[in-house]
Amino acid sequence: MTGNGSSIPERAEVLVIGGGINGISTFRELALQGIDVVLVERDDFCSGASAALSRMVHGGLRYLENGEFRLVRQSLQERDRLLRNAPHYVSPLPTLVPVTARVRGTLATIGAFLGIAERPQARPGLMIRTGLALYDLLSWRSRTMPRHRGIGRAKLQRLAKGITRRAVAGVLYYDARVTQPERLGIELVLDTEAETGGRAFSYTEITGRDGDGLAWRDRITGASGRIAPRVVVNATGAWVDVVGGAIGPASNRRRVQGTKGSHLMIRNPALQEALGDRMIYFENGDGRICIAFNHAGAAMVGSTDIRVDDPDDAVCLDDEKRYMLAALGGIFPDLAVREDEIVHVFTGVRPLPVSDDEATGRISRDHAVEVEAAGALPFAVLTLIGGKWTTFRAFGEEVADLALAELGRPRRVGTHDLAIGGGRGFPRDAEARSRWQRDQAAATGLPLARFRALSERYGSRAVAVARFLGQGPDSPVAAAPDYSRRELQWLIETEKVRDIGDLLLRRTLLGMEGRVTPALVAEAGGLVASTLGWTETETAAAAVRLDDIMARRHRVQAAQH
Repeated sequence: MTGNGSSIPERAEVLVIGGGINGISTFRELALQGIDVVLVERDDFCSGASAALSRMVHGGLRYLENGEFRLVRQSLQERDRLLRNAPHYVSPLPTLVPVTARVRGTLATIGAFLGIAERPQARPGLMIRTGLALYDLLSWRSRTMPRHRGIGRAKLQRLAKGITRRAVAGVLYYDARVTQPERLGIELVLDTEAETGGRAFSYTEITGRDGDGLAWRDRITGASGRIAPRVVVNATGAWVDVVGGAIGPASNRRRVQGTKGSHLMIRNPALQEALGDRMIYFENGDGRICIAFNHAGAAMVGSTDIRVDDPDDAVCLDDEKRYMLAALGGIFPDLAVREDEIVHVFTGVRPLPVSDDEATGRISRDHAVEVEAAGALPFAVLTLIGGKWTTFRAFGEEVADLALAELGRPRRVGTHDLAIGGGRGFPRDAEARSRWQRDQAAATGLPLARFRALSERYGSRAVAVARFLGQGPDSPVAAAPDYSRRELQWLIETEKVRDIGDLLLRRTLLGMEGRVTPALVAEAGGLVASTLGWTETETAAAAVRLDDIMARRHRVQAAQH
């Protein structure tokens, strides 16, 4: 069975453990400074919490309630950078906030902010507008989108047909969405490997100490070895304490507690029509903020916020599904949504810092780095705590600077304005994008509709895909005819695919769209097998692995009591 390509070296200046978005960002930052850095990830890249976000790139309006102004300001700046650096996947998201009380509850809201009163049942419109005014102010330097504005009940009803009559008014503001966060993560990896000496390895776990280094094992091939770094970056999210224990006793104490967030993908035409191109950002009866917007051919609804002890056990349970459907029914009371219209579910674990606060929503979403200098261990250890997807570049930059200090090396380049993958040369303006698509379709000989679909999936990298399609016979994937067999082959050959799930769940939107069927698994599995040289036994085992993942992580499970 094909492995990880080039072998893992025995020595490196920095070893990054964890191939989620923050580990990848750190890997990229260090490699660009000329550091000899290796990244290992026990599963596929961006397959944990980094694949389970709410598809929002946002400042975190709700974090203002916790007084996290620095985090909100940084998040808004990073949001606007992503709009510029990754326009193929990150785009503006108009957001509607229904208001059910104009002024009532204002004093209680202020008291809750100060920690001297319980938060009211409904956030009043006055405080929502105040928060959004601050939101606008914090992003004024990098502003790329309009300021928020209030709207009346009649217009709210027109913009979101069927929204609850309890809403006396609404507010419209702008954040951003990310259509394919997993693809953005793999593009960061590919960019880094192509432009630097950095090397990243998936399905490779650290199994423990080995002298002055760490032992590793490839979970697919069974290959093993050791690597001795000068600095270790523990970027494993909700697993940092588990990995810390494997690294050595000096790192073996609790730093992170996880809360899981689940989402539903619902294919209901009436709901999808009501949402249109806007997100509804609404408050459930218990005060928890929920969201709903159209994504990947369905309405995405989320999310929950529940403490979990073991992140490997995090799945969407029946009671979570009922909670989200009830919340949806509260905001769209006349829409009937059936359980059989749920086509996909996904769950991630937020790696929050350990806190005594019983209300999970009050726990900080900010990030921090714990530094252990070499001494008790033969290498320095940087442990990443917390963090949110939007701030991955800034977090990686901070971690890299700490690692550079440990190595006594200077920073050479910054990444503030560095385009990512298919964002390079991808027009942001709609008219310019249409011209570019027409020109490239003509140059590559593809029908315009086909090239346009490729550009929506891959940005400017669609040109490379189109050229590959023209180099041999091609045909539609029978179980997903909007994809072609050579398109999937290109992904397998160029994007570090090592398992069927990598292709169907992260390199494409087929899983998110609820389109994973036995026929698709068989067809995609055959393509992966022929490219990677699998035997029939290995191909069958890969299909079983994917079926297990789909059953555990992407279909609603019965509640466990």
